[in-house]
Amino acid sequence: MAGTIWFDAAGDPDRPTILLIHGSMDRSAGLLRLSRRLGAAHHVVRVDRRGYGRSIEVGPPWTIEANVDDVERMVEALSAGVPGPIDVIGHSLGGNVALALAARRPDLVRSVVAYETPLSWLSWWPGDSAGAAAMSAASPAEAAEAFVRRLVGDEKWEQLPESTRARRRAEGAALVAELADLRRAAPWSPEVVEVPVLAMRGEHGHPHHHRGTEWLASRLDGCRVVVVAGAGHAGPHTHPAEVAAEVESFLSSLPDAASGVG
Repeated sequence: MAGTIWFDAAGDPDRPTILLIHGSMDRSAGLLRLSRRLGAAHHVVRVDRRGYGRSIEVGPPWTIEANVDDVERMVEALSAGVPGPIDVIGHSLGGNVALALAARRPDLVRSVVAYETPLSWLSWWPGDSAGAAAMSAASPAEAAEAFVRRLVGDEKWEQLPESTRARRRAEGAALVAELADLRRAAPWSPEVVEVPVLAMRGEHGHPHHHRGTEWLASRLDGCRVVVVAGAGHAGPHTHPAEVAAEVESFLSSLPDAASGVG
């Protein structure tokens, strides 16, 4: 595997650990504001997934399974070889990585928070989502640009420095590969996920994300649903205080709220 997965650990390592996993065409920096909100009571780890940010040299394969391999090794190293449990927050595609990790290593994961996780393998998932638009692009670089333009708008994209746009286009290979992987087959099975799950969505999120959140609640035993007022798909970025408050409330309600890697 070329390159090394980049991560940052902040806060008291003796406190319970929260791992933050970003979505497609994002990086750990996008979750920095949320990390700071959670850092007072937790040891918070942010990771740049393979193919993105400071982990851009890592890969292929850019698959959910490979991402789970990465975070599994990282968490085991952080805990000095003694598995968790930890709490994992996944935004967008990162939610699938978190749920797949929980399915594979229930000894390592205490709970999962999934914010608007795409369920692209399901037949009803729409063909006009940002991911679908990227998949129809002529090249990975164009796919990356199309995806970001869809998320932030043309005006904001054009205002970015050319060097930043070039870096984002370079992440297109990872984007196309992981989106294709997510459309091929389910990366995790609901019946295998036994840890507590909080499914979050934004009040102004797209209808398919609303439906996806309800799908999680109907398939995962005891899954709770929270709607973040005023937020859209980028809720962890735009509403970090509100998201953090809901996460803290969820974690404090768990039976072993004092446990965690540290």
